[in-house]
Amino acid sequence: MRLRFALSVLSVACLVGATPLTAHAAATPAPGWELKETGVTARLRGLSPVSRDVVWASGSEGTVLRTVDGGRTWLDVSPPGTDGLQFRDVEAFDARRAVVLSIGEGADSRIYRTENGGRTWSQTFTNDEPRAFYDCVAFFDKRHGLAMSDPVDGRFRILATEDGGRSWQVLPAGGMPEALPGEAGFAASGQCLVTSGGRDVWLASGGAERSRVFHSRDRGRTWTVADTPIPAADPARGVFAVAFRDARHGVAVGGDYRPDQASPSAAAVSGDGGATWKAAATPPPAYRSGVTWLPHTPFAAIAVGPSGSDVTYTGGRTWRTFDTGSFDTVACTRDLSCWASGEQGRVARLTLGHHRLPASS
Repeated sequence: MRLRFALSVLSVACLVGATPLTAHAAATPAPGWELKETGVTARLRGLSPVSRDVVWASGSEGTVLRTVDGGRTWLDVSPPGTDGLQFRDVEAFDARRAVVLSIGEGADSRIYRTENGGRTWSQTFTNDEPRAFYDCVAFFDKRHGLAMSDPVDGRFRILATEDGGRSWQVLPAGGMPEALPGEAGFAASGQCLVTSGGRDVWLASGGAERSRVFHSRDRGRTWTVADTPIPAADPARGVFAVAFRDARHGVAVGGDYRPDQASPSAAAVSGDGGATWKAAATPPPAYRSGVTWLPHTPFAAIAVGPSGSDVTYTGGRTWRTFDTGSFDTVACTRDLSCWASGEQGRVARLTLGHHRLPASS
């Protein structure tokens, strides 16, 4: 199974690597999701796969899960006494070490760290600013990481660690552009703050007149910001997730998370590190909360949301729905393994079938 999956992904990589797919997409193996039984009903918005075998997931009711056998069995490793917390993001380094972020106003925003596979946890950060609301956490490597909060005193607040999440410090706000009225991040998938390489990091926003993506080249000390074509102008709209496959090439997804509202222009692409964004020619048909690049492929990515999953073989310019199940977030590993998670304890691993995808328009 693993070899067949790896070869299928590599065949896609070969096809995609030649040229952005148009007619070629008709012959590309179609992706699908293989559900894994987790034994929980929590909504799992946090996801951090380490390899084909090791995956961490986190979510509502203080839930943290871990598998070390590719999803065949899951162990509940939730920190004790956290039933009332929402662990919206998890960042794992290996089978033993991980950091989880709980969201919320004031002291509900916390960070925990484990070094023994979740048997014990240390609470390494508790928010003491009543106006702060932390949304996402991301790491550059095993030592350096950031967490972001909605604006305080008119600017997004950035928290930094240099020791793998054992301690955290609020960075000076002088290098952060002013936030727009009503602007905030979305704690929907753990992907409102993402990194690429050792110093680049991006922050996604919405809720204001315009949806925007912030970019720092120095681990969060100074930032630039750019508008995106994803609609905002409402607290429920904006950019919910971004993914960068290197320092220049990124995709953004979002829309309006209310199921009775349309989400036109729910995806955008950037080829200059987030300095400018262009609307997808054929976006996903509805709101999407998570996105990731497929490993070792220059033009393929997956987006997910409560109403379905989409694939692009054109670097984010055109998208096709391949599944209508509900997921909130999605992530891949370098050893050719992709995972998604969401409501009712849903976790799934990506597979590639042999039926044909419709040709891209």
